Amino acid sequence: MALAFDEYGRPFIIIKEQDQKFRLRGLDAQKSNIAAAKAVAQILRTSLGPKGMDKILSSPDGDVTISNDGATILEQMDVDNQIAKLMVELSRSQDYEIGDGTTGVVVLAGALLEQAERLLERGIHPIRVAEGYETASRISVEHLERVANKFEFGVADLEPLIQTCMTTLSSKIVNRCKRSLAEIAVKAVIAVADLERKDVNLDLIKVEGKVGGKLEDTELIYGVIVDKDMSHPQMPKQIEDAKIAILTCPFEPPKPKTKHKVDIDTVEKFQTLRKQEQQYFDDMVEKCKDVGATLVICQWGFDDEANHLLMHRNLPAVRWVGGVELELIAIATGGRIVPRFQELTPEKLGKAGLVREKSFGTTKDRMLYIEHCANSKAVTIFIRGGNKMIIEETKRSIHDALCVARNLIRNNSIVYGGGSAEISCSVAVEAAADKYPGVEQYAIRAFGDALEYIPMALAENSGLQPIETLSSVKSQQIKDNYPHYGIDCNDVGTNDMREQNVFETLIGKQQQILLATQVVKMILKIDDVISPSEY
Repeated sequence: MALAFDEYGRPFIIIKEQDQKFRLRGLDAQKSNIAAAKAVAQILRTSLGPKGMDKILSSPDGDVTISNDGATILEQMDVDNQIAKLMVELSRSQDYEIGDGTTGVVVLAGALLEQAERLLERGIHPIRVAEGYETASRISVEHLERVANKFEFGVADLEPLIQTCMTTLSSKIVNRCKRSLAEIAVKAVIAVADLERKDVNLDLIKVEGKVGGKLEDTELIYGVIVDKDMSHPQMPKQIEDAKIAILTCPFEPPKPKTKHKVDIDTVEKFQTLRKQEQQYFDDMVEKCKDVGATLVICQWGFDDEANHLLMHRNLPAVRWVGGVELELIAIATGGRIVPRFQELTPEKLGKAGLVREKSFGTTKDRMLYIEHCANSKAVTIFIRGGNKMIIEETKRSIHDALCVARNLIRNNSIVYGGGSAEISCSVAVEAAADKYPGVEQYAIRAFGDALEYIPMALAENSGLQPIETLSSVKSQQIKDNYPHYGIDCNDVGTNDMREQNVFETLIGKQQQILLATQVVKMILKIDDVISPSEY
């Protein structure tokens, strides 16, 4: 507030704009950025590991989501701060690239920033800290390569893949069914995988869910499942050796698009018009039957009269099937999507060994199963559960397991979980720090300390004494020179993660370290926060 005078000498008060934000520069800006990032990491820290807690997220519409998947929690959080948004992007990058480890990458980034804050307070320049972190991340990634094991598996021996997917699912709500869900995920990935090229197209795996039944009723269908039923209740519920016409044209007489008026003033004229429409529709049905179709799947609807005629002409049909589902049906059955009846030929029909309509529970909800397809490169995982939240969380968990199985097919190197990889990297980084004479060695040691936050969080979330447990496992690793000792979260009685069958993919763990380091370097280099209201 300031006092000023106008040209006539009258005093007036100048009040500073209340909504104008002040500008942060230098160390204050860096500390503010680090505080925002740490706040996000602190939220996710309690969700880490098999005993991690879940978060309940409420949307503005009142929808409730319960999850402990880092990417989902951050995606649904209403984040305004720019630095906090970077952490959300970090989690999203890990999810897109790897699919698993979304919580761990944010917790690691928060730990790195916490260590960096102490170095900045000691007067070390942020660029030197960033360079030290870069060096330490390189040492960690190379060390992981050395301690990684090759995991041999084949189509006949899927147990290694199943064990790795079980590790991923053990930290989810669905962990009581982790064995059966892991088997389903692995079989689905193997069904669509190109093992020669080491490539998996996850778009060919459709995940459907329906409320009702138990989680144990979740099943894998070698084919496509569509949330539709036969258009007429008297149509056959099961068709064997089906030949499917996949249509994107309406299965009814065309409606004129012009605004003409048709006057029908006699019964004869009405009967003639009705006869013409029926003849037009009969020609459509005849065309489908002539090419050998035994089932029609149409993107559009048809009216009750058309439906009645289809039933009488013994041509089962399904209407209102979405575009994405049509594409999946075409891929699975080897058929072609036909936009006009004139283009329908026997070569364009899809083939399936069995098409059946299945009812569920007391509500008699019906779904269409298209199985034993000509091209079985499309599969469906059908999830059952007590309520919508369980089904949605199971879908997210299955996605993580599918991604882990895909990563193992791309690169079959694994490291052991339970924080053993992080402790081993921490020991390697601390040993390497002495070789660097400059200020960077402080940052390298700080990186090693930050890596220990992951096993500490695992111990804390499992109800163990964090510092005592970590120091015990770390000394055990150094003493035996064995990098597979980790935190015994499930209280099995051994710290050897190899015995506990706790695995993680090498590329997933390396990606965590690299992504976290990149984002932390970016945050450390921001030394000026400029508010838009200043200009």
